[in-house]
Amino acid sequence: MVKRILKYVFLALVLAFVYTPILVLVVFSFTDTVQIGTWNGFSFNLYVKLFNDARIMGIVRDTIVLALTAAIISTILGTTAAIGIYYSKKRTASILNAANNIPVINAEIVTALSLALTFALVLTFMNKTYASLLIGHIVITAPFVVLSVTPKLKQMDPHIYEAALDLGATPTKALFSVVIPDILPGMLSGFMLSITLSLDDYIVTAFTKPETFDTISTYVYNAVKVAGNSKVPELRALSALIFALIIIVVIMMNIFKKKETTK
Repeated sequence: MVKRILKYVFLALVLAFVYTPILVLVVFSFTDTVQIGTWNGFSFNLYVKLFNDARIMGIVRDTIVLALTAAIISTILGTTAAIGIYYSKKRTASILNAANNIPVINAEIVTALSLALTFALVLTFMNKTYASLLIGHIVITAPFVVLSVTPKLKQMDPHIYEAALDLGATPTKALFSVVIPDILPGMLSGFMLSITLSLDDYIVTAFTKPETFDTISTYVYNAVKVAGNSKVPELRALSALIFALIIIVVIMMNIFKKKETTK
């Protein structure tokens, strides 16, 4: 009994440590005050200002477009890579898996600096352009797609693809009719993970983006580091909306997963 109580107390402390700052941010997004800690009455003024701010809305749109584009390309490349690794010889697959894990375990600042130097010294025509920014996001997201798809490939019956070929299907038709449907949950997981990583990234974005382009992360950082910036209160409302959206997506994914397991 005591162990159970201690377990729940420890869990409550961990959850409070993780989510209290976010909940404070959400609560103070409903009061029109510059500084957190001062309550100026309940209002939706920050949300009204947020949606009327063309600059912030444009940055949100650009960030979402960038994340979706990077996620789509990463899902295609990552799925292709995962299938190629899975059907490679054991030694080749081991080497390729190790290479894929390098961007995952590598410090992001090292990846960002490497990309910046590559674009500056080798691909000068891409240095600090939208293309360099997109490539940077693909570099940090594609390996996670490989990690998401590979377990689904291992769970798949290895003889199904060969059976499809024996029944007269072309390799392309067998791939899209047999393999892709089996690994689709892994592809969707990799896609969602890629979107999350792209939306959240600051370091690679800061090293590869054009001077005239901002994402939510770079805009928030630049706004917060300037003392007295009038846009900071509006960013509380933006953060609250992002948090609410993530909660909704997580709940919907759990409901969908539960329905799939009960079939």
